[in-house]
Amino acid sequence: MKIKYRIQKEDIDSNSRYGIIETPRGSFETPMFMPVGTQATIKSMTPEMAKECGGAIILSNTYHLWERPGEDVIFDAGGLHEFMNYDGPILTDSGGFQVFSLANPKDINEEGVYFKSNIDGKKLFLSPEKSIEIQNKLGADIIMSFDECPPYPSTYEYMKESVERTLRWAKRGKDVHNNDKQSLFGIVQGGEFEDLRKHSALETVKLDFDGYSIGGTSVGEGKDVMYKMVDYAINYLPKDKPRYLMGVGDPIDILEAVSRGVDMFDCVLPTRIARHGNAFTRSGKINLKNAKFKYDHTPLEDNCDCYTCKHYKKSYIRHLIISKETLGGTLLSIHNIRFLIKLTEDIRMKIKENNFLEFKEEFIKKYNN
Repeated sequence: MKIKYRIQKEDIDSNSRYGIIETPRGSFETPMFMPVGTQATIKSMTPEMAKECGGAIILSNTYHLWERPGEDVIFDAGGLHEFMNYDGPILTDSGGFQVFSLANPKDINEEGVYFKSNIDGKKLFLSPEKSIEIQNKLGADIIMSFDECPPYPSTYEYMKESVERTLRWAKRGKDVHNNDKQSLFGIVQGGEFEDLRKHSALETVKLDFDGYSIGGTSVGEGKDVMYKMVDYAINYLPKDKPRYLMGVGDPIDILEAVSRGVDMFDCVLPTRIARHGNAFTRSGKINLKNAKFKYDHTPLEDNCDCYTCKHYKKSYIRHLIISKETLGGTLLSIHNIRFLIKLTEDIRMKIKENNFLEFKEEFIKKYNN
């Protein structure tokens, strides 16, 4: 069964929309945030914790699972769901972002990419066909095309060649995709260049994927540039298929992208900042290492319904972080993931009420205050 996407409500004042995606392992509403479980685990959390946060679908990383433990180990276990004991929908990325962070430009050719392992330094090769083969074995419900993710900034000439290569790779990957239970998404690239984003979007759509991702964002560019990257691509993507902005998890960025018509988000940000003692709140991020929280016996945020805020106070969490106890990172991860999922829940409600833009403006004003 491939995924099915249905728009339930479109906002009258923006391009935001509320929808439902049906997968072989259940349905979820959009816009939505996907917690990232890079190594088949959300760092310091169990799958049950993710579900308690309202998580409907999680993301794992093809490159890292290919390196360790290997796709054959996971296939032998019955696939990624059985391997990690998660019965909800899973999305795997192609490994492209990680591979290109490890590769030299001279090692990228038409066949694929040569690079060195980040574990033991051995030489590896990944191609569009190999990426899809690995993802077929992992057995996620949604998988991604293998694309080139050029650095920012890149020259127009390089980006133009890269877009064409990504299009050829997309077709090659689609041609070998042989798991009819998995949905395959195409990825739009093009950097900061409007004509290349448009061209990439139009040509990717011609290949008729099950959904479409906007890639190459959140790689060092400014916020205004990132939003333009989304603008340049999204108007050329079909309305009847899901749109996924890869690697974006800042609350303001989510709101801005939703207003442009994006449905799906993922990012390691909530767990990464948690490990460093930071928490999202509606009034902006706070750092629990700050001495002012030493005697603060209040929750991370009033009216937050997460497990952490129901049971623990800032002073105790600060103690855990300062003491380098892993529980501190776990409690902050639970809160941060719930924060982003709750944000998307509120967004969906406001879209249904035709009140999204007002909510967006009020949220941003308070968050940046």
